[in-house]
Amino acid sequence: MLPIHPRSLSIVIPLFEEADNVALLIEQVHQGLADYDAPWELIVVDDGSGDATLTKLKQAAAHYGAHVRIIQLRRNFGQTAAMQAGFDAARGALTVSLDGDLQNDPADIPRLVAELLARDLDLLQGWRRHRQDALLARQIPSRIANRLIAWVTGVSLHDYGCSLKVYRTEVIQQVRLYGEMHRLIPVWVAGVTSPHRIGETIVNHRARCFGASKYGLSRTFRVILDLLVAFFFLRFGARPGHFFGAIGLLFGGLGSAMMAHLLVVKFILGTSIGHRPLLLVAILLLVTSVQLLTTGVLAELLMRTFFASTQRTPHRIAWQSTPVDWKQPNVD
Repeated sequence: MLPIHPRSLSIVIPLFEEADNVALLIEQVHQGLADYDAPWELIVVDDGSGDATLTKLKQAAAHYGAHVRIIQLRRNFGQTAAMQAGFDAARGALTVSLDGDLQNDPADIPRLVAELLARDLDLLQGWRRHRQDALLARQIPSRIANRLIAWVTGVSLHDYGCSLKVYRTEVIQQVRLYGEMHRLIPVWVAGVTSPHRIGETIVNHRARCFGASKYGLSRTFRVILDLLVAFFFLRFGARPGHFFGAIGLLFGGLGSAMMAHLLVVKFILGTSIGHRPLLLVAILLLVTSVQLLTTGVLAELLMRTFFASTQRTPHRIAWQSTPVDWKQPNVD
């Protein structure tokens, strides 16, 4: 197998019903990489489009050559699944992702690649500092979501939603994306590499000329739900018992304290406690505590079974030296 060029590039673009943009998109990618001095490929994932997107992709691939690769999904699985399919197919040392709506500028790609290598990063996130989107419907909800994500995860970026990113392929292929997790890719990448190796840079952003946006204001609420899932897996994915156990012990402590108070009231002060709501609250807290502690034990068993069955580990190795020889004992 031939060694991979250190600057070889795989460009991943998910498309869903973007027939009007296909020809211009692929043309602009080739223009932006006309002077790129390393091998590159373009991986376009058709996410079950119902229009002429696939037909135009095949026409473009026939025109430009075999380096334009097409992946057709059997139905519309969503942008996250389409991006994951592209990441799995990537062969370059570096991978770039961008949207297919022509709002990301492919001319930014060579500069982002050079900056990622110069700064020795694993992920360089684009920052659409001057967005060409509707203020109320897109920009304000995005700003709120970005600050919330940065506060919860500790990965401080200005624009999580920008699809224009450059990754080291070996890093992004260790991340598995499900649901609608493409919005939180930097957070998931922080689970396999140091947050210090994640950076951002300002990129060009253009107004949409053709087609219609697939996103609306409702995505803000989905981001919050996705963020809760990401927070749990990143902090407690390898030790779920600590998450459920901590809450269970808290509830158990509160319930026990309430019960101790009621025992004093009943047997020392001689007051009836059967009619007190505090008794029901204490019982509920104790029962919930037992359920949470049991859930934690079961979660730990599932986690250990997962790692054992998949032969995966909760850690990621960035590099290790090649073993050459043993240290021999001193012989007198």
